[in-house]
Amino acid sequence: MPDVRLASPQGKWILLTTVLGSSMAMLDSTVVNVALPRIGRDLDANLSALQWTVNAYMVTLAGLILLGGALGDRFGRRKVFVVGVVWFALASLLCGIAPNAGVLIAARALQGVGGALLTPGSLALIQASFHPDDRGRAVGLWSGFGGIGAAVGPFVGGWLVDGPGWRWVFLLNVPLALVCVPVALRHVPESGDQQAHGRFDVLGAVLGALALALVTYALIEAGEGGLVVVVSAVAGLGAAVAFVVVERRRPDPMMPPDIFASRQFTAVNLVTLCVYAALGGFFFLAALQLQVVVGYSALAAGTALLPTTVLMLLLSARSGELADRIGPRIPLTVGPLLCAAGMLLMLRVGPGASYVADVLPALVVLGLGLVTLVAPLTATVLGSVSVVRAGLASGINNAAARAAGLMAVAALPLLAGMGEEAYREPAAFDTAFDKAMGWCAGSLVVGAVIAAAVVRRPPPDCKRPECLRHGGVTAPPLEGAPVRKRLG
Repeated sequence: MPDVRLASPQGKWILLTTVLGSSMAMLDSTVVNVALPRIGRDLDANLSALQWTVNAYMVTLAGLILLGGALGDRFGRRKVFVVGVVWFALASLLCGIAPNAGVLIAARALQGVGGALLTPGSLALIQASFHPDDRGRAVGLWSGFGGIGAAVGPFVGGWLVDGPGWRWVFLLNVPLALVCVPVALRHVPESGDQQAHGRFDVLGAVLGALALALVTYALIEAGEGGLVVVVSAVAGLGAAVAFVVVERRRPDPMMPPDIFASRQFTAVNLVTLCVYAALGGFFFLAALQLQVVVGYSALAAGTALLPTTVLMLLLSARSGELADRIGPRIPLTVGPLLCAAGMLLMLRVGPGASYVADVLPALVVLGLGLVTLVAPLTATVLGSVSVVRAGLASGINNAAARAAGLMAVAALPLLAGMGEEAYREPAAFDTAFDKAMGWCAGSLVVGAVIAAAVVRRPPPDCKRPECLRHGGVTAPPLEGAPVRKRLG
């Protein structure tokens, strides 16, 4: 049984290294959006290249995150976590020295692989290392510090972009890794799942990532048309069908189809797709809108987005407690509607917009919507399956959220009529941004309708989420699998 106490020096070192590791991946999911206009100007990149700068990372992260957790269980969570941190840092270094958009996009895809290895491992290490009496507090501190990192990330990113330059958004990960890796090797005990067995579902992971990549390519390049786009779309759908067939036939699938036999689990994941598609599209476009149309600097744009994550960090735990009392149906209905209202308020954000009168109200309403829905969403996901499958359920939900954001970043510019040079033309971008906010609000309303129609109160003994103090906006908090008692 794990026996490290939180108050011990070793416990503090474990908490430090897991916070540093998870913060690297979380920061890159949020900070890069603020740097996009400067990246585009410096590398002479069009809008498609900026979309791929975000999506190349999300394709590999969403496609491989479940496999990353399984690798940690089998080969050792510390080992896979350290490999992920080193991989992520090297890929970040390549991003920082990229001479052109093509190299940057390839490096971002490699970053996603590293993120898929370290993201599930950071929480799993806490759950496998700390004494049961301290585990809840350790997870709370890990989640809280991660939320603080998510809150200050856009601010730090903006400062780096306006100061040393956008390349330091990526290069900053290298010194973080140089601290994280030695601490992990010296102070974090190795752990694994003694009951892990069977083959890894590498084929399922590859097919899932391939389907995401091909469909994303087809959506991003659809405006150009041509045979290649059609072939990519058909091949992507074919890979998705093959993924489903493989998962149904394998003895140890990455995403067991029978987990979707729970109507509640399926419904909450549909809500997740609707919500995080809107959020992914919003945070991609909002950073551009504030800089391209309103005229903010990168630092001002990053700072402007702080209220949403700060509200989540401060109020998510109370929202989770409220949902425990009244059930998840109301929060999962009201939350998306509040988010939709916040995005519609963003229609007021145009040339000469006032931060206090126009930008801030929209972000506060959006933040309150996220506060209302994020913790209940995670709790309902965990409560809709058996305890032994809680880690798997959380991983699937997290991957669904990231995949939804990926698809939104690919599809929204097409739906809103953004041309390749739109981000260099303030008037054209402003018009397209308004259309995109309408699509995002519509997606959130669909999520609210699904929640109102299908979601019900979980059984009284359902597993509650441990990551309540959550400030991330790209995906719901990731819960680790229950730590089994070691054999022997």
